[in-house]
Amino acid sequence: MKIIIIADYGFADGGAPKVALESAAGLADLGHEVVFVAAVREAPGMALVRHPGVTHVNLGLEDVWSLPLPRAAVSGIWNREAGRRLLAALRVHAGPDTVVHLHQWTKCLSPAAFAAIFRADLPLVVTCHDYFISCPTGLFYRFDTQHACALTPLSGACLAAPCDPRSSAHKAIRVLRSFATRRAISPGKLTFVHVSDRGRATVERFLPKDARHVRIDNPVAIARGAGADMGQGARKAFYLGRITVEKGALVAACAAREAGVPIVFVGDGPAAVEVRRLNRQAEMRPWIDAAAVGDLLRREALMLVAPSRWPETGPLTIFEAMAVGVPVVGSLLSGAAEKLVDGRSGFVVAPEVAACAAAMRRLAGGDAAVRIGAQAFGDYWTSPLTLERHVKTLTGVYRDILDGELPVPAR
Repeated sequence: MKIIIIADYGFADGGAPKVALESAAGLADLGHEVVFVAAVREAPGMALVRHPGVTHVNLGLEDVWSLPLPRAAVSGIWNREAGRRLLAALRVHAGPDTVVHLHQWTKCLSPAAFAAIFRADLPLVVTCHDYFISCPTGLFYRFDTQHACALTPLSGACLAAPCDPRSSAHKAIRVLRSFATRRAISPGKLTFVHVSDRGRATVERFLPKDARHVRIDNPVAIARGAGADMGQGARKAFYLGRITVEKGALVAACAAREAGVPIVFVGDGPAAVEVRRLNRQAEMRPWIDAAAVGDLLRREALMLVAPSRWPETGPLTIFEAMAVGVPVVGSLLSGAAEKLVDGRSGFVVAPEVAACAAAMRRLAGGDAAVRIGAQAFGDYWTSPLTLERHVKTLTGVYRDILDGELPVPAR
Protein backbone atom coordinates (compact mmCIF):
# COMPACT_ATOMS: atom_id res chain seq x y z
CA MET A 1 0.00 0.00 0.00
CA LYS A 2 1.17 3.53 -0.77
CA ILE A 3 0.01 6.46 1.35
CA ILE A 4 0.45 10.05 0.23
CA ILE A 5 0.20 12.40 3.21
CA ILE A 6 -0.38 16.09 2.50
CA ALA A 7 -0.01 19.18 4.70
CA ASP A 8 0.83 22.83 4.22
CA TYR A 9 3.99 22.44 6.29
CA GLY A 10 6.71 19.80 6.36
CA PHE A 11 7.71 20.69 9.89
CA ALA A 12 5.82 20.44 13.17
CA ASP A 13 4.62 24.02 13.70
CA GLY A 14 1.33 22.90 15.22
CA GLY A 15 -0.91 19.95 15.95
CA ALA A 16 -1.99 19.06 12.41
CA PRO A 17 1.46 18.83 10.75
CA LYS A 18 2.87 17.20 13.89
CA VAL A 19 0.33 14.37 13.66
CA ALA A 20 0.84 14.16 9.90
CA LEU A 21 4.60 13.73 10.26
CA GLU A 22 4.35 11.26 13.14
CA SER A 23 1.82 9.14 11.28
CA ALA A 24 4.04 9.17 8.17
CA ALA A 25 6.93 7.76 10.19
CA GLY A 26 4.70 5.21 11.92
CA LEU A 27 3.19 4.00 8.65
CA ALA A 28 6.67 3.65 7.14
CA ASP A 29 7.70 1.57 10.16
CA LEU A 30 4.85 -0.82 9.30
CA GLY A 31 6.37 -1.31 5.86
CA HIS A 32 4.08 0.94 3.82
CA GLU A 33 5.42 3.16 1.06
CA VAL A 34 4.87 6.70 2.33
CA VAL A 35 5.18 10.01 0.50
CA PHE A 36 4.90 13.25 2.48
CA VAL A 37 3.91 16.26 0.37
CA ALA A 38 4.49 19.66 1.99
CA ALA A 39 3.32 22.80 0.23
CA VAL A 40 5.33 25.58 1.89
CA ARG A 41 8.94 26.05 0.81
CA GLU A 42 11.51 24.78 3.28
CA ALA A 43 13.69 27.49 4.82
CA PRO A 44 16.99 27.31 6.72
CA GLY A 45 16.47 26.58 10.39
CA MET A 46 13.16 24.77 10.02
CA ALA A 47 12.87 21.84 12.42
CA LEU A 48 12.12 19.28 9.72
CA VAL A 49 11.19 15.75 10.68
CA ARG A 50 12.86 13.11 8.53
CA HIS A 51 12.45 9.35 8.33
CA PRO A 52 14.42 7.02 6.02
CA GLY A 53 11.23 5.27 4.93
CA VAL A 54 9.38 8.47 3.95
CA THR A 55 9.83 10.23 0.61
CA HIS A 56 9.55 13.98 1.13
CA VAL A 57 8.20 16.19 -1.66
CA ASN A 58 8.13 19.98 -1.32
CA LEU A 59 5.98 22.08 -3.64
CA GLY A 60 8.08 25.23 -3.04
CA LEU A 61 5.17 27.57 -2.30
CA GLU A 62 4.65 30.41 0.20
CA ASP A 63 2.32 30.61 3.17
CA VAL A 64 -0.46 32.72 1.67
CA TRP A 65 -0.46 35.19 4.56
CA SER A 66 3.21 36.00 3.90
CA LEU A 67 2.15 37.39 0.50
CA PRO A 68 0.91 40.93 -0.22
CA LEU A 69 -2.73 41.21 0.80
CA PRO A 70 -4.33 41.09 -2.69
CA ARG A 71 -2.35 37.96 -3.62
CA ALA A 72 -2.97 36.45 -0.20
CA ALA A 73 -6.71 36.94 -0.60
CA VAL A 74 -6.84 35.33 -4.02
CA SER A 75 -4.52 32.45 -3.11
CA GLY A 76 -6.28 31.87 0.19
CA ILE A 77 -9.61 31.39 -1.56
CA TRP A 78 -8.25 29.26 -4.42
CA ASN A 79 -4.53 28.75 -4.95
CA ARG A 80 -4.42 27.74 -8.58
CA GLU A 81 -0.64 27.23 -8.60
CA ALA A 82 -0.81 25.01 -5.51
CA GLY A 83 -3.44 22.87 -7.18
CA ARG A 84 -1.35 22.57 -10.33
CA ARG A 85 1.82 21.56 -8.46
CA LEU A 86 -0.03 19.14 -6.20
CA LEU A 87 -1.68 17.43 -9.15
CA ALA A 88 1.72 17.04 -10.84
CA ALA A 89 3.18 15.50 -7.67
CA LEU A 90 0.26 13.10 -7.33
CA ARG A 91 0.65 11.93 -10.92
CA VAL A 92 4.33 11.20 -10.31
CA HIS A 93 3.98 9.38 -7.00
CA ALA A 94 0.55 7.72 -7.06
CA GLY A 95 0.21 4.04 -7.90
CA PRO A 96 -2.60 1.51 -8.26
CA ASP A 97 -2.84 0.88 -4.51
CA THR A 98 -2.70 4.48 -3.23
CA VAL A 99 -4.64 6.46 -0.63
CA VAL A 100 -4.28 10.22 -0.08
CA HIS A 101 -4.54 11.61 3.45
CA LEU A 102 -4.96 15.39 3.78
CA HIS A 103 -4.20 16.98 7.16
CA GLN A 104 -3.90 20.71 6.48
CA TRP A 105 -4.67 23.00 3.56
CA THR A 106 -5.74 26.47 4.77
CA LYS A 107 -2.28 28.06 5.08
CA CYS A 108 -1.23 27.48 1.48
CA LEU A 109 -2.91 24.72 -0.52
CA SER A 110 -6.45 26.15 -0.28
CA PRO A 111 -9.54 24.20 -1.48
CA ALA A 112 -7.68 23.70 -4.77
CA ALA A 113 -6.08 20.71 -3.02
CA PHE A 114 -9.38 18.83 -3.06
CA ALA A 115 -9.88 19.50 -6.75
CA ALA A 116 -6.37 18.25 -7.52
CA ILE A 117 -6.85 15.04 -5.55
CA PHE A 118 -10.20 14.29 -7.17
CA ARG A 119 -8.77 15.08 -10.60
CA ALA A 120 -6.01 12.55 -9.92
CA ASP A 121 -8.80 10.05 -9.24
CA LEU A 122 -7.46 9.01 -5.83
CA PRO A 123 -9.34 8.01 -2.65
CA LEU A 124 -9.19 10.75 -0.04
CA VAL A 125 -9.08 10.72 3.75
CA VAL A 126 -9.29 14.06 5.62
CA THR A 127 -8.49 14.50 9.30
CA CYS A 128 -10.57 17.21 10.97
CA HIS A 129 -7.98 18.72 13.31
CA ASP A 130 -10.19 21.83 13.30
CA TYR A 131 -13.41 22.88 11.54
CA PHE A 132 -12.16 24.69 8.43
CA ILE A 133 -13.87 22.03 6.33
CA SER A 134 -17.11 23.81 7.24
CA CYS A 135 -16.67 26.91 9.46
CA PRO A 136 -15.05 30.03 7.92
CA THR A 137 -12.88 30.71 11.00
CA GLY A 138 -12.28 27.00 11.60
CA LEU A 139 -13.24 27.13 15.27
CA PHE A 140 -17.01 27.45 15.68
CA TYR A 141 -16.10 30.34 17.97
CA ARG A 142 -17.22 33.97 17.92
CA PHE A 143 -14.43 36.38 18.71
CA ASP A 144 -16.93 39.24 18.99
CA THR A 145 -18.84 37.61 21.86
CA GLN A 146 -16.01 35.31 23.06
CA HIS A 147 -18.31 32.30 23.16
CA ALA A 148 -18.73 29.14 21.12
CA CYS A 149 -20.73 29.69 17.93
CA ALA A 150 -24.08 27.98 17.39
CA LEU A 151 -24.78 29.39 13.91
CA THR A 152 -25.08 27.24 10.79
CA PRO A 153 -21.97 27.77 8.67
CA LEU A 154 -22.54 30.02 5.62
CA SER A 155 -26.12 30.79 6.67
CA GLY A 156 -27.32 34.38 6.51
CA ALA A 157 -26.66 34.81 10.23
CA CYS A 158 -23.16 33.38 9.82
CA LEU A 159 -22.35 35.72 6.94
CA ALA A 160 -23.52 38.73 8.96
CA ALA A 161 -21.73 37.82 12.20
CA PRO A 162 -18.65 40.00 12.96
CA CYS A 163 -16.89 36.96 14.40
CA ASP A 164 -13.47 37.02 12.74
CA PRO A 165 -10.43 37.53 15.02
CA ARG A 166 -8.84 39.98 12.55
CA SER A 167 -11.29 42.05 10.53
CA SER A 168 -14.40 42.00 8.38
CA ALA A 169 -12.16 41.82 5.30
CA HIS A 170 -10.56 38.64 6.61
CA LYS A 171 -14.01 37.25 7.37
CA ALA A 172 -15.06 37.90 3.78
CA ILE A 173 -12.02 36.05 2.45
CA ARG A 174 -12.64 33.12 4.80
CA VAL A 175 -16.29 32.99 3.78
CA LEU A 176 -15.36 32.81 0.10
CA ARG A 177 -12.83 30.09 0.91
CA SER A 178 -15.56 28.14 2.74
CA PHE A 179 -17.87 28.38 -0.27
CA ALA A 180 -14.98 27.18 -2.45
CA THR A 181 -14.33 24.30 -0.05
CA ARG A 182 -17.97 23.26 -0.08
CA ARG A 183 -17.98 23.26 -3.86
CA ALA A 184 -14.64 21.43 -4.09
CA ILE A 185 -15.64 18.52 -1.85
CA SER A 186 -19.12 18.02 -3.25
CA PRO A 187 -18.15 15.97 -6.36
CA GLY A 188 -16.23 13.30 -4.46
CA LYS A 189 -16.95 10.93 -1.63
CA LEU A 190 -14.59 11.29 1.28
CA THR A 191 -13.68 9.62 4.53
CA PHE A 192 -13.39 12.03 7.43
CA VAL A 193 -11.28 11.18 10.47
CA HIS A 194 -12.43 12.79 13.72
CA VAL A 195 -10.08 12.91 16.70
CA SER A 196 -12.87 13.16 19.29
CA ASP A 197 -16.59 12.55 19.61
CA ARG A 198 -17.00 16.27 20.34
CA GLY A 199 -15.32 17.14 17.06
CA ARG A 200 -17.46 14.74 15.09
CA ALA A 201 -20.72 15.91 16.68
CA THR A 202 -19.83 19.54 16.00
CA VAL A 203 -19.14 19.28 12.28
CA GLU A 204 -20.61 16.06 10.86
CA ARG A 205 -24.06 17.46 10.11
CA PHE A 206 -22.53 20.14 7.88
CA LEU A 207 -20.55 17.73 5.70
CA PRO A 208 -21.63 15.80 2.57
CA LYS A 209 -24.34 13.28 3.40
CA ASP A 210 -22.60 10.39 1.62
CA ALA A 211 -19.28 10.88 3.43
CA ARG A 212 -17.94 8.21 5.75
CA HIS A 213 -16.84 9.16 9.28
CA VAL A 214 -14.39 7.36 11.56
CA ARG A 215 -13.01 8.22 15.01
CA ILE A 216 -9.25 7.87 15.51
CA ASP A 217 -7.41 9.45 18.44
CA ASN A 218 -4.26 11.40 17.71
CA PRO A 219 -1.04 9.75 18.91
CA VAL A 220 0.72 10.93 22.07
CA ALA A 221 4.51 10.83 21.86
CA ILE A 222 5.23 10.12 25.54
CA ALA A 223 6.79 6.83 26.59
CA ARG A 224 5.63 5.19 29.77
CA GLY A 225 7.73 6.07 32.79
CA ALA A 226 7.27 6.96 36.40
CA GLY A 227 4.34 9.20 37.23
CA ALA A 228 4.88 12.70 38.59
CA ASP A 229 5.87 12.79 42.25
CA MET A 230 3.59 15.47 43.65
CA GLY A 231 5.40 15.45 46.97
CA GLN A 232 8.64 16.79 45.52
CA GLY A 233 9.52 20.46 45.08
CA ALA A 234 7.43 23.53 44.36
CA ARG A 235 4.57 22.59 42.06
CA LYS A 236 2.70 24.94 39.77
CA ALA A 237 -0.25 25.01 37.40
CA PHE A 238 0.71 24.87 33.72
CA TYR A 239 -0.91 26.14 30.54
CA LEU A 240 0.71 24.72 27.39
CA GLY A 241 0.28 25.89 23.81
CA ARG A 242 -0.90 28.89 21.84
CA ILE A 243 -1.78 31.73 24.21
CA THR A 244 -5.11 32.80 22.75
CA VAL A 245 -8.52 33.90 23.95
CA GLU A 246 -10.37 30.94 22.44
CA LYS A 247 -8.05 28.43 24.11
CA GLY A 248 -8.90 29.96 27.47
CA ALA A 249 -5.58 31.63 28.28
CA LEU A 250 -7.28 34.61 29.93
CA VAL A 251 -9.55 32.31 31.92
CA ALA A 252 -6.52 30.36 33.14
CA ALA A 253 -4.67 33.55 34.15
CA CYS A 254 -7.61 34.95 36.10
CA ALA A 255 -8.54 31.60 37.68
CA ALA A 256 -4.97 31.07 38.93
CA ARG A 257 -4.96 34.55 40.41
CA GLU A 258 -8.31 33.99 42.13
CA ALA A 259 -7.28 30.55 43.43
CA GLY A 260 -3.88 31.77 44.64
CA VAL A 261 -2.09 29.12 42.57
CA PRO A 262 1.18 29.97 40.75
CA ILE A 263 0.86 29.37 37.02
CA VAL A 264 3.32 28.97 34.16
CA PHE A 265 2.39 29.69 30.52
CA VAL A 266 4.55 27.77 28.05
CA GLY A 267 4.16 29.03 24.49
CA ASP A 268 3.23 32.31 22.86
CA GLY A 269 0.35 33.95 21.10
CA PRO A 270 -1.67 37.12 20.64
CA ALA A 271 -3.13 37.05 24.18
CA ALA A 272 0.24 36.89 25.96
CA VAL A 273 0.31 40.61 26.78
CA GLU A 274 -3.20 40.46 28.24
CA VAL A 275 -2.25 37.40 30.31
CA ARG A 276 0.59 39.37 31.88
CA ARG A 277 -1.77 42.27 32.64
CA LEU A 278 -4.39 40.04 34.26
CA ASN A 279 -1.96 37.99 36.32
CA ARG A 280 1.29 39.78 37.08
CA GLN A 281 2.57 36.74 38.99
CA ALA A 282 2.22 34.45 35.96
CA GLU A 283 5.49 33.03 34.66
CA MET A 284 5.94 33.17 30.89
CA ARG A 285 8.20 30.65 29.15
CA PRO A 286 8.94 30.13 25.45
CA TRP A 287 7.89 27.15 23.36
CA ILE A 288 9.62 23.87 24.13
CA ASP A 289 10.18 20.82 21.97
CA ALA A 290 7.26 18.39 22.07
CA ALA A 291 9.59 15.66 23.31
CA ALA A 292 10.35 17.74 26.43
CA VAL A 293 6.73 18.23 27.51
CA GLY A 294 6.47 15.01 29.50
CA ASP A 295 9.64 15.64 31.51
CA LEU A 296 8.60 19.23 32.24
CA LEU A 297 5.21 18.17 33.58
CA ARG A 298 6.71 15.34 35.65
CA ARG A 299 9.24 17.69 37.21
CA GLU A 300 7.22 20.82 37.93
CA ALA A 301 3.47 20.49 37.40
CA LEU A 302 0.82 20.31 40.08
CA MET A 303 -1.90 20.47 37.44
CA LEU A 304 -2.56 21.29 33.78
CA VAL A 305 -5.17 23.95 33.07
CA ALA A 306 -6.87 23.75 29.65
CA PRO A 307 -10.10 25.83 29.72
CA SER A 308 -10.84 25.97 25.97
CA ARG A 309 -13.77 28.21 25.09
CA TRP A 310 -14.32 26.65 21.65
CA PRO A 311 -15.33 23.04 20.93
CA GLU A 312 -11.69 22.07 20.53
CA THR A 313 -11.17 18.74 18.80
CA GLY A 314 -8.21 17.91 21.11
CA PRO A 315 -5.99 19.11 22.64
CA LEU A 316 -3.05 16.72 22.99
CA THR A 317 -1.82 18.47 26.14
CA ILE A 318 -4.59 16.87 28.20
CA PHE A 319 -3.44 13.39 27.17
CA GLU A 320 0.20 14.32 27.74
CA ALA A 321 -0.59 15.40 31.30
CA MET A 322 -2.53 12.22 32.04
CA ALA A 323 0.32 10.12 30.62
CA VAL A 324 2.70 11.46 33.29
CA GLY A 325 0.20 11.47 36.15
CA VAL A 326 -0.60 15.18 36.29
CA PRO A 327 -4.26 16.05 37.01
CA VAL A 328 -6.11 18.22 34.50
CA VAL A 329 -8.65 21.00 34.78
CA GLY A 330 -10.30 20.63 31.39
CA SER A 331 -13.11 22.42 29.58
CA LEU A 332 -16.41 20.64 29.10
CA LEU A 333 -16.31 22.01 25.53
CA SER A 334 -13.07 20.21 24.69
CA GLY A 335 -12.98 16.89 22.89
CA ALA A 336 -10.02 15.69 24.94
CA ALA A 337 -12.02 16.11 28.14
CA GLU A 338 -13.91 12.98 27.06
CA LYS A 339 -10.97 11.03 28.51
CA LEU A 340 -11.36 12.66 31.93
CA VAL A 341 -13.66 11.34 34.63
CA ASP A 342 -14.73 14.38 36.63
CA GLY A 343 -13.45 14.20 40.20
CA ARG A 344 -11.49 11.01 39.51
CA SER A 345 -8.82 11.67 36.88
CA GLY A 346 -9.31 15.44 36.70
CA PHE A 347 -12.02 18.07 36.68
CA VAL A 348 -14.29 18.88 33.75
CA VAL A 349 -15.61 22.41 34.17
CA ALA A 350 -17.29 25.24 32.31
CA PRO A 351 -14.56 27.42 30.77
CA GLU A 352 -15.27 30.28 33.16
CA VAL A 353 -13.07 31.85 35.83
CA ALA A 354 -15.13 30.84 38.88
CA ALA A 355 -15.49 27.18 37.89
CA CYS A 356 -11.86 26.88 36.87
CA ALA A 357 -10.61 28.57 40.07
CA ALA A 358 -12.72 26.27 42.25
CA ALA A 359 -11.20 23.19 40.63
CA MET A 360 -7.70 24.62 40.98
CA ARG A 361 -8.25 25.23 44.70
CA ARG A 362 -9.34 21.62 45.16
CA LEU A 363 -6.20 20.33 43.49
CA ALA A 364 -3.95 22.71 45.42
CA GLY A 365 -5.30 21.64 48.80
CA GLY A 366 -4.42 18.48 50.71
CA ASP A 367 -3.53 15.33 48.76
CA ALA A 368 -6.11 15.79 45.98
CA ALA A 369 -3.50 16.29 43.26
CA VAL A 370 -1.59 13.18 44.35
CA ARG A 371 -4.70 11.01 44.35
CA ILE A 372 -6.21 12.36 41.12
CA GLY A 373 -2.85 12.41 39.31
CA ALA A 374 -2.28 8.75 40.14
CA GLN A 375 -5.76 7.88 38.90
CA ALA A 376 -5.20 9.83 35.66
CA PHE A 377 -1.94 7.95 35.13
CA GLY A 378 -3.64 4.59 35.62
CA ASP A 379 -6.60 5.48 33.39
CA TYR A 380 -4.37 6.67 30.55
CA TRP A 381 -2.06 3.66 30.52
CA THR A 382 -4.98 1.24 30.58
CA SER A 383 -5.49 2.26 26.95
CA PRO A 384 -2.57 4.48 25.85
CA LEU A 385 -2.76 6.56 22.68
CA THR A 386 0.42 5.23 21.14
CA LEU A 387 1.65 5.91 17.63
CA GLU A 388 1.57 2.17 16.92
CA ARG A 389 -2.11 2.01 17.81
CA HIS A 390 -2.81 5.12 15.72
CA VAL A 391 -1.17 3.89 12.53
CA LYS A 392 -2.59 0.37 12.80
CA THR A 393 -6.09 1.87 12.97
CA LEU A 394 -5.30 4.13 10.01
CA THR A 395 -4.04 1.15 8.01
CA GLY A 396 -7.32 -0.63 8.59
CA VAL A 397 -9.26 2.39 7.30
CA TYR A 398 -7.04 2.69 4.23
CA ARG A 399 -7.37 -1.01 3.45
CA ASP A 400 -11.17 -0.87 3.78
CA ILE A 401 -11.26 2.02 1.31
CA LEU A 402 -9.09 0.21 -1.23
CA ASP A 403 -11.11 -2.99 -0.80
CA GLY A 404 -14.35 -1.10 -1.42
CA GLU A 405 -15.65 -1.24 2.15
CA LEU A 406 -15.46 2.56 2.50
CA PRO A 407 -16.40 5.15 -0.17
CA VAL A 408 -13.85 6.39 -2.71
CA PRO A 409 -14.16 9.44 -5.01
CA ALA A 410 -16.78 9.37 -7.74
CA ARG A 411 -15.21 8.32 -11.03
